Amino acid sequence: VDAHSHIGYMKHLTSGPQNYTRENILDHMHRFAYFGVAASQAMGSDFGELPFQIREELRTGTDPDAARFLTAGRGLAPLEEISSANMRHAAYVVTTVEGARADVQELAQRGVPLIKMWVDTRGGTIKTLTPDLYGAILDEAHAHRMRVAVHATDLADAKQLLRAGIDVFGHMISDVDDELVELFKQHPKTSVLLALGGPRRQIYAPWLTPPHHLVTETVLPEQIKRLQDRLASVSLDAQARGRASWERLASGIRRLHAAGVRIGVGTDGGGQTGDQFVGWTMHTELENMVAAGMPPGDVLVAATRTAAEILELGELGLVASGKSADFVVLNANPLDDITNTREIARVYLRGREIDRTKMRTGWTN
Repeated sequence: VDAHSHIGYMKHLTSGPQNYTRENILDHMHRFAYFGVAASQAMGSDFGELPFQIREELRTGTDPDAARFLTAGRGLAPLEEISSANMRHAAYVVTTVEGARADVQELAQRGVPLIKMWVDTRGGTIKTLTPDLYGAILDEAHAHRMRVAVHATDLADAKQLLRAGIDVFGHMISDVDDELVELFKQHPKTSVLLALGGPRRQIYAPWLTPPHHLVTETVLPEQIKRLQDRLASVSLDAQARGRASWERLASGIRRLHAAGVRIGVGTDGGGQTGDQFVGWTMHTELENMVAAGMPPGDVLVAATRTAAEILELGELGLVASGKSADFVVLNANPLDDITNTREIARVYLRGREIDRTKMRTGWTN
């Protein structure tokens, strides 16, 4: 279960709202299924009627080869986060407490159980939501039995959000200290989705040279080359900064994991920057979590049971009586090597084997 993605934006060499069509969204849900992902949560980048229509269609199994599509609807953000070309182009612009509450009420009428907001200064370059505004979002959402996920990576902001009652961090926090660990212990229901692909890829991407067969089966050659060229052009100074940033993130992940913080898998796949290949990001995320210091067994639980619990998907996450028969059959044991999650033999959704051969033929042709 991928608890954080941006569905419908990427298409071949372009990414943006112009690609947000029924055909492209369904193509992405087929890709998730191909990689063994039973459900994915679109985090605040959806707009219009289409996501709600597709959510209901896939919920009833009208497309048996598609993963479940979950939507947070339109996210909530300050004006400076929004432009016509980015994934926040249709977000609610939050400027007043009253407006924030009205936005949440509209999402509640849509039956959205989890909503998304952005609280990030982008390195001090923009004015972000103030505590009174995101506090109103949290208060109104909780009054409607909804939960709130946030894009917030700054340590000080994370502490304030924990005190305010945030439910889900959509990204790993950039730094971890004793006070943050203690705040998580005081809020044991708060979850963290790590989204490690971007932070680690510029210093570690052996699956790209040569490309893993799952990548070549699902991604155009020119898109693969673009990413290869982009990573090859990273300067030595940027690589050094990337390694330092990764070590800081990994140290924080080890501390949160040791403290018992609830960690699920959310890859940020499909985002508009960096060629985040839909579906494939699940498998690199698992590898990155192990590299950060989490045991493979705990990572597998994070990707299945915990991610399903975070999204309140009661039918998913375990192979057990009463659950939906959604599972992946592997040719090798991921407890021995986490990259063995890529050794996919078969995928079952809702008790039926999906036709991966047909999907692969369609993409490679």
